[in-house]
Amino acid sequence: MRGTYFEDVVVHSVQVSPAITVTETHVAMYLGLTRELPVGPVGVPDVLPLCLSIGLGWRIKDPPMAVLAFVGLDWQIVRPLRVGDTMHARSRILSKRPMRDGGFVLEERSIVDQHGEVVQQGKFTFLVAKRKEASP
Repeated sequence: MRGTYFEDVVVHSVQVSPAITVTETHVAMYLGLTRELPVGPVGVPDVLPLCLSIGLGWRIKDPPMAVLAFVGLDWQIVRPLRVGDTMHARSRILSKRPMRDGGFVLEERSIVDQHGEVVQQGKFTFLVAKRKEASP
């Protein structure tokens, strides 16, 4: 498994994703996949920015965490995002707790619009793999 292992995770480290402008095509593809009803002519479904932020996480320079399991999500929608808004994600590692073959990592994430205002925020809990020791 390639990625950032539990031992490599640095508490209080911050990552900022590239930005993306939310388009009508993003909304149409999301609605086609989920079969949710449209939110209005320029409305963005509440979960779409969270989905986009996860995808943007694959575009940062550091390799992604070697996640064994997604353990929890505590998420809050602060205000709606609209078609034409540009968003990016900012995440910070709050804590980590070792286990036998991995460890729990608590990450705080905010989705920020083009005005620098937080539109969604919350915390992710991941079980992250420890690096395997080489066998003799």
